[in-house]
Amino acid sequence: MFVSPHPDRERRLALPDGRVLASAEFGPADGRPVLFVPGAASGRLMSFGPELLADAGVRLVSVDRPGLGASSPHPGHSLGSVADDLAALARELSDEPIPVVANSQGAPFALALATRWPLARLVLAAPADEVALPATRAQLPEDFRELIDRVAADPLGSEALFSGFTAGGFCDFVLGQVAPEDAAVYEDPDFRAGFLAVVQDALRAGGAGYARNTVLAMSPWRLPLADLELPVELWFGAADTGHSPDLGETLASRIPGASRRIVSGSGGALLWHRPELILGAALESAD
Repeated sequence: MFVSPHPDRERRLALPDGRVLASAEFGPADGRPVLFVPGAASGRLMSFGPELLADAGVRLVSVDRPGLGASSPHPGHSLGSVADDLAALARELSDEPIPVVANSQGAPFALALATRWPLARLVLAAPADEVALPATRAQLPEDFRELIDRVAADPLGSEALFSGFTAGGFCDFVLGQVAPEDAAVYEDPDFRAGFLAVVQDALRAGGAGYARNTVLAMSPWRLPLADLELPVELWFGAADTGHSPDLGETLASRIPGASRRIVSGSGGALLWHRPELILGAALESAD
């Protein structure tokens, strides 16, 4: 089973400003918590390796960022404000630092959390890179560089553009060009159905939350990555051509002590293709 959009439990956290942060739990209720920050247009119904959680004794807690799924909208939210929301959830889950896993567009939000809240460990699975960083931008195709420049010149107009994505359109975009290494995941009918259900739920209130997240991810992050003092691992499939032009080499070099793992035979679907690797990395310091 690659992904199950049917959580074992749901939770709602009341935030200090009156908003609600929604999350869902997969795995045993008494398991040790691992916070999961999903990728673009995905929220609390996204999971990975659900068949592994019971044996690992893990309670995977997946979250809706503001404006996605059942979480309240927060117009104009920032990486920092989302990090504060995630910190509030982490505080509810445990009195001790917990491991965090982030996938794709969830990476900058998880990194922002790590700069503001003590974590046991941060595992980035196929993380989106900071494409606005000059050293990274220079490695990207011309059409992508033009899109980055458009976001920089007109962030509000770009949000309006991105907010037009529908669940079906987004899934068609993600699953439209499948690398051979990802075919076992992305062409699986159950995965496609589950992925569509996740995105439909995340975008049920419209695309504004997704659009804001995308503009933030494509803009300069301005995070003090050099100040991070926790174990950070970046995991990429060797055939991943969509998340980072150098498979995280530049990003990892900016984080003290970060390690970068490249997995052959996998692409951008690494999180679901090899979930045991990601879950094992998250638990390495949790015993």
